[in-house]
Amino acid sequence: MRKTMLGKCVLWSCGLVPMAALALGDGPVLQRHVDQAAAESGAETFDALFAQGHELFMAKFNQYDGQGRPATTGGGAPRVAGSAPLFLRTSGPDSNSCAGCHNDPFVGGAGDVVANVFVLAQTLDPVTESVSGRFSNERNTLGMQGSGAIEMLAREMSVELRNQRAAGMQQARASGQPVRVNLSTKGVSFGALVAHPGGHYDNTEVQGIDADLVLKPFHQKGVVVSLREFSVNAMNHHHGMQAVERFGMARTGSADFDQDDVADELSVGDITVVTLYQAALGVPGQVLPSDTETLVSTLVGERVFERVGCADCHVPLLALQGREFVEPNPFNPSGTAGVAELRNIRFDLTTQGQLPRLEPAADGGALVRAYTDLKRHNLCDEEIRHLCNEQLVQAGVATELFVTRKLWDVGNSAPYGHKGDLTTLTEAIDVHGGEARYSRDAYFALDQRGRDAVIDFMKSLQMLPPGTPDLIVDSTLQGVQKTALQQRHKLAVQHALAEVPERPLHDKGRR
Repeated sequence: MRKTMLGKCVLWSCGLVPMAALALGDGPVLQRHVDQAAAESGAETFDALFAQGHELFMAKFNQYDGQGRPATTGGGAPRVAGSAPLFLRTSGPDSNSCAGCHNDPFVGGAGDVVANVFVLAQTLDPVTESVSGRFSNERNTLGMQGSGAIEMLAREMSVELRNQRAAGMQQARASGQPVRVNLSTKGVSFGALVAHPGGHYDNTEVQGIDADLVLKPFHQKGVVVSLREFSVNAMNHHHGMQAVERFGMARTGSADFDQDDVADELSVGDITVVTLYQAALGVPGQVLPSDTETLVSTLVGERVFERVGCADCHVPLLALQGREFVEPNPFNPSGTAGVAELRNIRFDLTTQGQLPRLEPAADGGALVRAYTDLKRHNLCDEEIRHLCNEQLVQAGVATELFVTRKLWDVGNSAPYGHKGDLTTLTEAIDVHGGEARYSRDAYFALDQRGRDAVIDFMKSLQMLPPGTPDLIVDSTLQGVQKTALQQRHKLAVQHALAEVPERPLHDKGRR
């Protein structure tokens, strides 16, 4: 019998009583691990799997669960056991619970600046106690609402782009000549590539995506392909909770790779249910003001938002071909369980999961009003450099490139900017340079009433309280018909829009 922390025995080393029977004293938060085979079999309802995922997301892990990684970095590399502290704000572990950071305005949401993470510091050995940009990239916590829809959008777009590439290669080989392939999916252009008959590609003109043409919609740099990969990474980095699928006996030759005297800390099934939980969180919607003046301003702002060019990148609507979230992701990288290891678990994003849910489309798909193109952009130029303050390259992505932020929750997910160092939406717009400079200048060319309208519109895009049945509500969270409101205030909106230039020129004297 092996002795563990504080002289207690863990379930697999005592062989006497299950943890659930330990009613006295300290013990693990997780009373049982989820069996992947049972989850795949359909023996448990989706609601039961969601509830188990919620439990894991909320759990405040302790040392009996395996919290901590004394012999492992946050990047998963081995280190000398005990050479790093149990908790460290910079290099981690830095949190007990997923909900410790994702909690604003409710569980699964965003995080205040106090919940910022220092990306890449977790890979350092020895650890760093410095928050200097020389050692890490400081990032704000984003909300997870609607993540299932975002992952499925990225999958569908990746498949289409890769099919275009394959068709180009087939044509090049058949003709014996290079073939230029314009890469576009769901109305979003990702540049072009050239397929050569010898079997290689020239990716010089590929834009906003890696050369593998797989969209990676998670992390602000767009470097994580799936919620499962995100969860495996985060559990190790932030909590020191290690997933069997990456750190278990089959991959590392040890059931206790981080040498904390707790083996097999998170089962494959555990990662599955916490992934499904995040995928099934409610979808952000819109809160339309009850006050007539503010409502009209909001409706006007939605139109002006598009008129000044914000919607060129913050695309209001992307359509899914299907309605199901399917776990696992076929593009999962090594160390994250994928289609070779797991059987698919599916649920309908429009009828299952937390309310409010994704809007079904008449063609059998679904509508994702996330205000993003899922593409990386450069928002820096010679004059505007605020969003170019990172020094470390993450996963090969240039420091000046970031994925277009989803705006469907922007009304209640402050602060803004990748560091969370911008407190208002106007500040966030003001630091848009580079590829967004035109839109930024067009916004500031508006009069005060026009600028206020855009902000009123953006403030209406919010995460809605879990259980809200409708995606569009009034200030009391009662469902409303937006089209009816638009019709009722049509003349007022038209009158206001008539005073807004169709393509306003930027105010050169402002700066």
